[in-house]
Amino acid sequence: MVNSSENLTEAQNELYGWIKEYMRDFQHSPSIRQMMQAMGLKSPAPIQSRLKHLQEKGYISWQEGKARTLQLIDDVIEGIPVMGSVAAGGLIETYSDVNENLDIADVLKKKDVFALSVNGDSMIDACIADGDMVLMEPITNSYSLRNGTIVSAMVPGLGTTLKYFFKRGEKVFLEAANPAYEAIELNLDNVVFQGKLLAVWRKI
Repeated sequence: MVNSSENLTEAQNELYGWIKEYMRDFQHSPSIRQMMQAMGLKSPAPIQSRLKHLQEKGYISWQEGKARTLQLIDDVIEGIPVMGSVAAGGLIETYSDVNENLDIADVLKKKDVFALSVNGDSMIDACIADGDMVLMEPITNSYSLRNGTIVSAMVPGLGTTLKYFFKRGEKVFLEAANPAYEAIELNLDNVVFQGKLLAVWRKI
């Protein structure tokens, strides 16, 4: 599990535990109605609220309004075999001997890592597409951020965005990896940095 369940409320933890059991048994996500019935609720609003908090805390990915898009983020992959190399230009010789693993456990074990579901194409030239999952490391000191870091930034009252971070003088610029989007210019005290990019997860 990416995070400890200690940071969940009793209601959030109850729903999360039920979802895990359901998906283990049926191999697909439950519907909002099924979650309402399981939790003894007559309205979808409390379920949607709990799902949003579970997503914000890095337990699930979920696209509100889209049926059965819920996914669990609790499997730490110990190692993926590296089978050789592949050319992006001409042909090269491949190797069949597996002699190392791609270990991503250290990424997922970083303290308080959380996941966000990407909506939109503003970071497409950074190979981050709509529907991808990004793993983020919390930012404890925004003054230590380096220019060019991909961050999740929240502008109170306006929303959140995934962009490149640049600081020029007293101004912060959140720049897209897509020429169709203009940079967002802000004062440093008008933005809250939630996390910096660790990895991108894409299901094909």
